[in-house]
Amino acid sequence: MRTDIQLQQDVLAELKWDPKINAANVGVEVKNGVVTLLGHVENYPEKWAAEDAAKRVSGVKALAVELDVILANSYKRTDSQIAQAAANALKANIYNLGDLVQIKVENGIVTLTGIVEWQFQKSTAESTMRYLAGVRGVHNQILIKPKISVSAVKSDIDAAINRRALSDIQNIKVQVSGTEVILGGKVHDWSEKNLAVDAAWSVPGVSKVTDNMAFV
Repeated sequence: MRTDIQLQQDVLAELKWDPKINAANVGVEVKNGVVTLLGHVENYPEKWAAEDAAKRVSGVKALAVELDVILANSYKRTDSQIAQAAANALKANIYNLGDLVQIKVENGIVTLTGIVEWQFQKSTAESTMRYLAGVRGVHNQILIKPKISVSAVKSDIDAAINRRALSDIQNIKVQVSGTEVILGGKVHDWSEKNLAVDAAWSVPGVSKVTDNMAFV
């Protein structure tokens, strides 16, 4: 097990080894395996690279990044310029992120919000911001919600009704519109109707259930 002093030396060595980092401006403190990076960097990609370098070192239990991003004049941009560049970058992305992600910029810090279906979309949106001139940091608040499918909702309703040995499952019809589930068809009583509605609500991502089911 490495001592704090050994860990500090290893992190400093890793920082010096990475050509993307000016290690002369980065200090390292270690206490009980917790590493803190101090000092300043010249751009946000360098800050991210320093964080990544520290994480590569074996024995690091936790990491605190207290690096200031001090941009050179040639990299400085207004928040409006950064926001426009960020919007253009997302619009040009092959995953159509411009329609899914919203952008806010304050003091060079980009905040991303919105809803996507996959983790790779969330991470791609963040990495796209990382290399824009003027960006001092990125807060990724994008939510991941899988797309609701008719088959998934129907499968959950089928399973719930089958567990209770109820019949005529084919009489319940399922439609999906965005995050809304629309139930139609015929049921025998209120218990069967409520069971179908509850099963629809149990599917992740459902925000509304419309009950159009009628009694036989």
